[in-house]
Amino acid sequence: MNVTKFENYPFKSVLVSNLVSLTIYALGFFIILKSGLILSLLYLIYIFAFEFRLIRYHCTNCYYYGKTCGFGKGRISSWFFKKGNPANFCSKNMTWKDIIPDMLISLIPFVVGIVLLIIDFNFFILAGLIIILVLTTNGNGFVREKVTCNHCKQRELGCPADSLFNKEKQEKT
Repeated sequence: MNVTKFENYPFKSVLVSNLVSLTIYALGFFIILKSGLILSLLYLIYIFAFEFRLIRYHCTNCYYYGKTCGFGKGRISSWFFKKGNPANFCSKNMTWKDIIPDMLISLIPFVVGIVLLIIDFNFFILAGLIIILVLTTNGNGFVREKVTCNHCKQRELGCPADSLFNKEKQEKT
């Protein structure tokens, strides 16, 4: 199947991919806010540090540095940081341990939400947890499979995440 590889992703792709992430962040913040302002602010700081690490240390080495990738972060990275070495993008062999920070974005509010439900059941928290679960699994899966990774030129050049998530596909070839 011949899939178009984007030099710059269309705005619609960037919008969809970021809406999934931003919705997870917002729901996580509001669920944690039910347990206190300090914890919810710490969660926001964690998200900021996570995103900073991404655009500072990964996006600077990506093919899409200075361009509009599927998340728009290649362009944002170029506003704040100098271009890195594209060879560094693929130099690390990614393991499941490396994606723990990514998983914590959803896992932290999910655990806090379950504890809050046990303490005092609330339909808002239950709905938030269900939406986070659906967005983290199906939503991110859709974004990665249909909206971003399928059209990514960096993926063709080498992507540690693609190598991690598609080991079975690579072993068959």
